[in-house]
Amino acid sequence: MGKIISLTNKKGGVGKTTTAINMAAYCADMGKKVLLVDLDSQGNATTGLGFSKSSLKKSVYNVLIEDDAASANILPTQVKLLDILPANVDLTGAEVDLVYKRNRERILKNALEKVRADYDYIFIDCPPSLGLLTINAWVASDSIIIPMQSEYYALEGVSQLMNTIAMVKQHLNPQLQIEGVVITMYDGRALISKQITAEIKKFFKTRLFEIIIPRNVRLAEAPSHGVPILLHDPKCVGARAYRALTEEFLSKQM
Repeated sequence: MGKIISLTNKKGGVGKTTTAINMAAYCADMGKKVLLVDLDSQGNATTGLGFSKSSLKKSVYNVLIEDDAASANILPTQVKLLDILPANVDLTGAEVDLVYKRNRERILKNALEKVRADYDYIFIDCPPSLGLLTINAWVASDSIIIPMQSEYYALEGVSQLMNTIAMVKQHLNPQLQIEGVVITMYDGRALISKQITAEIKKFFKTRLFEIIIPRNVRLAEAPSHGVPILLHDPKCVGARAYRALTEEFLSKQM
């Protein structure tokens, strides 16, 4: 039975989608069967793996709103063993459409349960908000990974995020756990990065992953080529960091 992990942060621009794409890709590269679910209406995980949102006739929207089977909308990617349940422009209206659905918080969970046995890991790239799409992801998940940028406003909103996770755990998904926090876009030359990282470590303690993801031009370039970093530049510092992070993640699953 596959483990389902949501990558989430209510702030945008923190490396959430980059982390989702590259952890999923490296898990697949290490022999795991992986599904990446793009639940962000921006569809960056979809384009980051080489798909054109405008040309997709079916997406995760059809699963959530039109009761399509997830298996009918899953596509293989360029990475062996990695599939994607993509997003397109239709997902923009999903928050409103979900309001009128019965058992609206559990729709994604029910859909993914039917394909869960086909995968070792299912990663969900959540939108940068705490709306119904994110709640659906958390209800479907076993755990949450929180990417956080080492910048001044990193801890702003964390209390609200943690409170919302606690509410979902209490009322909708008692098994939900925080897998860990990943520091992203780290600039070792900047004193502020070191100071904020120390604050994040103080706040999250043992929940913090040891591997830190640095700022890296090659990482930033990869999405424009529609590939994860392991296919764009596997030897760059960003690629080595995401490989090490994925190894750390997998070592905790033993």
